[in-house]
Amino acid sequence: QVQLVESGGGLVQPGGSLTFSCAASGFTLDSYAIGWFRQAPGKEREGVSCITSIDDSTYYDDSVKGRSTISRDNAKNTVYLQMHDLKAEDTAVYYCAAKGGHITIAQAMCAISSQDPGFASWGQGTQVTVSP
Repeated sequence: QVQLVESGGGLVQPGGSLTFSCAASGFTLDSYAIGWFRQAPGKEREGVSCITSIDDSTYYDDSVKGRSTISRDNAKNTVYLQMHDLKAEDTAVYYCAAKGGHITIAQAMCAISSQDPGFASWGQGTQVTVSP
C-alpha cells in the first residue's frame, strides 16, 4: 500500500524557514517522481517544486524559485522541501505526491499532477501559516 506522510508545517514568521518531509512507505521513492504542491484557501492546488526519478532534475515554480530546495534521501525513503524567506502568500496546506514511471521532465510532474490529482499518489498535507 502506497502511503506518503508529510511533516514539517507550522506557524512561522515572515522571513523564516521551514523544512518539509515526505516519508514514503509501501514503495521506494527512488523510482518515483516526487512533487510538492500547495493549496491556499479559495485557490487551486499548484505545483511548488518537483524532482524526477531519472536524474533528479528539478523544477521550481517562479513563486519559490531561489528560496526553495527539493531533495531526496533514498536511504530514508524521504523527500524534503526546504523553504526560506517565507512570505504570507506561502500560507497553504502543502502536499507531496509521487508518481512511478519514467517521468523525465520535473515540470511535467508538477503541471500534470496539479491539473489531474488522480495522476499521482498523495499525502494528507501539512498546514503552513506565515504570520507575524
